[in-house]
Parts: sequence; structure tokens; C-alpha cells
Amino acid sequence: MLPAPPVFDGHNDVVLRLLAKGQSFFDRNADGHIDLPRAREGGLGGGFCALSVPGAHRQALGGDLAEMVKKAIAGHADDEHMPPPPALADSLQITLEQLACLFKVEAQSAGQVKIVRTAGELSECLEDGTFAMLLHIEGAEAIDPDLNALEVFYQAGLRSLGLVWSRPNVFGHGVPFKFGISPDTGPGLSDAGKALVRACNRLRMVVDVSHLNEQGFWDVAQLTDAPIVATHSNAHRLAPWTRNLTNEQLDAIRESDGMVGLNFHVGFLRDDGDPVNPDTPISVMVRQIDYLVERLGIDRVGFGADWDGAIMPAGIGDVTGLPTLLAALREAGYDEGALGKLAHGNWVRVLRKTWGR
Repeated sequence: MLPAPPVFDGHNDVVLRLLAKGQSFFDRNADGHIDLPRAREGGLGGGFCALSVPGAHRQALGGDLAEMVKKAIAGHADDEHMPPPPALADSLQITLEQLACLFKVEAQSAGQVKIVRTAGELSECLEDGTFAMLLHIEGAEAIDPDLNALEVFYQAGLRSLGLVWSRPNVFGHGVPFKFGISPDTGPGLSDAGKALVRACNRLRMVVDVSHLNEQGFWDVAQLTDAPIVATHSNAHRLAPWTRNLTNEQLDAIRESDGMVGLNFHVGFLRDDGDPVNPDTPISVMVRQIDYLVERLGIDRVGFGADWDGAIMPAGIGDVTGLPTLLAALREAGYDEGALGKLAHGNWVRVLRKTWGR
């Protein structure tokens, strides 16, 4: 069998698990999806490491992911029960704690882990086997409307920002977790949100449209001068969750020369929308990749698994299952050049185009 290319992935919540459970990134853990030993085994060379303020469904991380997903969906039963945005001061404290955790991981790694700030650094890590962490904020609750915190976070190494999680904040509106309806669930970006997009463009930071409602997406598309990136979203046509992207959104991403990272969460893959059923075949993942490649082109699709934040298909399990997915894609007709693009090459391309280096 040909060696699998290293994978760089568009989304993980590993820092939430490390802090909540007091685990070490350097030890092989019995639960969760990512640690350094399992990343080495599965060929995961790094990914977008999300800093986020957890909602009520993640406050008790001693529970399993299935229970967390059920709580998240129950908390979005209707628009009147959307979770409120957390306070700025609390969000800033939580985000700084998570940022410090990742800095400590890098410092304690003896060169095995690096926080990357340029596409060149990412390429070097993928070549030499250093685990590459890209700092990403998911939900901008820790950023003040004057955007002073954004400047500080950028200097600390932040290179990607999701304006919202699936709840409203001062910048815009996230989509609730609903199945069988459009992602057009509310108003678009606020004036502060539009200013935030412009500031990200000035800093040459990725603006992630995952979790953003459809009107907010179109506001970003109109404002941004950078590629539109959805770090961990799928095709709404195949799995009509609000979290997935319509054909029109996919077309706009293609036209911007952006990209989409395939979310591995079972609910966002399945046409029946079952959000907690791990008995989800790898063929469903391949079907989503096929559809995204057909709509976007082979240069604009990658992986955005949502490790440690979602329920994986049983055939994947954790990051050690990545070779299984790559083998299924090879069997489906993707040659080595295409696999390299899907595994990491497209992320390097879009990051270089956005960051300029």
C-alpha cells in the first residue's frame, strides 16, 4: 500500500478536553480523539486548534460526546431558546486560559509541536513531522466591539477567526442546530461584525463562516477580499442541517477560491440527520467529498473533522482512523495527487493565499 500523505485538519476542540479532564497532549488517552501518540499513528500532522467559550452542553465534559450533542440540539429547539452569548470578561478569561494551555503544550514539546503563523511554517512542519497547531477562535465572544483584543490575539499568533458559534453575539447570528430546514435562520452581521470582517482582512486573517447563518454568510461574501473558508461544514443538499452549506453558498466559496473542510460529525454526514449514530459508513463521507469536489473543484476541499467536539463514524473512531478514510478515497478513484490536496495541500494553498506568506 502506498504511504498516506500527512493530514492537516480544519477543526479540533482538543484544548477543551485537555483543560476539562486534566489530560496531557503527550500521553495516549483512553478517550477523546487527539493526542500526540495517536496523531503520529494516524498521520495527523496538525490542525486548526479552536479556542472557544463552551455552551451549556459542554459544561460537564465528564459526560460523553453523545450526551453533549443531545444537549446542544435540545438547547436549540426553537429560536426563543437559543443560548445567550457569554459575557465579554468571562469569555476573555476562558480564551486566555485555553491560549496559555496551547502555548504550554508547545513549550513542553521539545520541538515536537509548533504553533504556526505562516503557510511556510506549516509546510515545514508537515515535511519534518512537527505537529502544527494553528490558533483559531470559534465564536468571537472574547473580542470587544472596539476590536482591541483582536489586535492582541493576532500578535499572540491567532490566524483564523469564526465570527460566531451556534448562538448570537454582538457580531452576528449563528445557526441553531436544526434538521430539514434552510440555514437562512435570522439576520446578518451587525455593524460591529462587518467591522470585524474588515479588520480580519487588514490583518490577513482567515474568516471562518462555519456556524454562521446564511445572511451572515452573504454579508461576509460581500465584504471580504479574502477566500471564503468554511473550516468544518458539509453539503446541505446531502444532509440538510442548518450547519451545512447550500449549493449557492458552495458556489460563492468556489468563486472566491476558498475551501470547505469536511466535518466528520455523523449527523452532518447522514441524509436522515441522526446526530448520535456512530453506525455511519465511510461511504457516506466519500459521498460528501465527491459532492464537494464536484461543486468546488479538487483544489478547494479538505478535512475539518471537529475532533473532540463531535461524534465520529465508528470506522474512524479517532485520529488513528484517518488512514481508513484515505484508503476509501483511493478506492473511490482519487489518485495520489488528489489525496495530497485533500489531506493537506489545499489548506496550505488557501492559507498562503489568505496570509500572504
